[in-house]
Amino acid sequence: MRRIKLAFYFVKNYFVKKLTANPYLIAFIAGAFAVFGFAPFGIFPLPIVSLAVLFWLWSKAQHPSQAAWIGFAFGMGLFCVGVSWIYVALHEYGYMHPILAAIATALFAAVNASIPALAGYVQARYSLFIKQQAGELNYVQLLLVMPGIWVLAEWLRGFLFTGFPWLTLGYSQVPNSPLAGYAPIVGVFGVSLLVAVSASLLLHFFNVRNHKSGKVALIVLVALWISGAALRALEWTQPQGEPTKVSLLQGNISQDTKFAKDALVDTLETYRRLAESSDARLIVLPETALPLLRENVPAGYQALLRDHVRQNGGDLLIGAFERDDEHYYNSVYSLGTSDSQHYHKDHLVPFGEFIPLRSLLGWVINDLLQIPMGDLSSGGASQAPLNVAGQKIAVNICYEDAFGEEVIHALPQATLLVNVTNDAWYGDSHAAEQHNQLSQMRALETGRIMLRATNTGVTSIIGTDGQIQAQLPQHQEGVLTATVQGYAGSTPYVRWGNAAMLVLAALMLGIAWWLQRKPSPLPVGEG
Repeated sequence: MRRIKLAFYFVKNYFVKKLTANPYLIAFIAGAFAVFGFAPFGIFPLPIVSLAVLFWLWSKAQHPSQAAWIGFAFGMGLFCVGVSWIYVALHEYGYMHPILAAIATALFAAVNASIPALAGYVQARYSLFIKQQAGELNYVQLLLVMPGIWVLAEWLRGFLFTGFPWLTLGYSQVPNSPLAGYAPIVGVFGVSLLVAVSASLLLHFFNVRNHKSGKVALIVLVALWISGAALRALEWTQPQGEPTKVSLLQGNISQDTKFAKDALVDTLETYRRLAESSDARLIVLPETALPLLRENVPAGYQALLRDHVRQNGGDLLIGAFERDDEHYYNSVYSLGTSDSQHYHKDHLVPFGEFIPLRSLLGWVINDLLQIPMGDLSSGGASQAPLNVAGQKIAVNICYEDAFGEEVIHALPQATLLVNVTNDAWYGDSHAAEQHNQLSQMRALETGRIMLRATNTGVTSIIGTDGQIQAQLPQHQEGVLTATVQGYAGSTPYVRWGNAAMLVLAALMLGIAWWLQRKPSPLPVGEG
């Protein structure tokens, strides 16, 4: 018992004191814990608590540069833990030296962590101006400035350098949080704003819970969440046409053999066998399921697939590469009863599918990585939905489903969403589940069912409510067959995209600017 007391004393008086004396370590831990709010863990309150910790640390920062470093530490925790699977792609399948792969992964995390760092600096400068003009106004900083700046920073990360919106905090609320009810109205960044507002209200309540404003903050927080839950009952879109039977093929082709010449026959045979086992009207193969140029796919092989799906009265979507003059595309094309159509991937992956600043950085692909077809062209943003199997299908390839404002380009014309991808690059990591969560958000935002055909998982069917209706086990060959309904109509998010979130964030910052003209009637908190 004495040893237990001594251990408790040590933890309380040494470890805890050391920890709380280091805001950067606290911020790093808070960022790392936020990852457990995302798939596959789904503890959606955690990112709210983590962000509340970050906001508390920001409020204690002595100067803007310290707030920036706190934001950077939070970002490093979030991205080092949340996207550690980048190392798997670089080392195990890109054959990069393990030390170089680890350095590259850390640098990738650091680049993304610079955005929370920027948010920390900007919110501190903004709040500093307010304090200089009208005295202490910490409640304005906490309830208006910090959430507004945070979500604008996440939005910036969503398109800067082609964009990496992965781990945007709004995704953590899908599909079970009440805040997910706001997704069809304001999209993932709007949900992120509400996560940040929830964190601010929660922190304000704990800071001044004995003051009237603290009780008001709690009431507003509860009302925000109850309203979100109520919104989930609304149906923003309407069924259109007859339901369609679909089959999604998961070939489970190992990434280290996917592009090997001696494995090509087995790959073709796998997908022929899986396709011919289905009587569905719509059959979907994953991204680059056939690791060939379309023109090199044997004519007899394509004829077999075409004849089979015509017997089903429908069409088949195939992932493969296509060539047009001197341009190569990551594509999906159709075979079957409808005229053959195709979709060329629009939003390409830097260094994976194209080389930014090729004259300077081309050596990264040529010398350090061995990634097939690493220099592709974009198909453009104005491609029409594919009119196949009685549906109008908006196809997105790989992580294109991370960009909600690009997915809605095909709406409201499209009746179904289809994502084809190959997350075998990331082995047994959490990347595939995180990726599936992106598609869950797209289904919610658009009021459309999302069909996901993947090489190794997660192959799934996602309902308009963001819930997974059916799913295959990962890393197993299989066919996922179900009957799905097409939908028509537009959610508010389809109509205005991210504009609503941007207006809300701007209003919050504008109100904060206006409030700086008069002293605060509210307490600043108890520390």
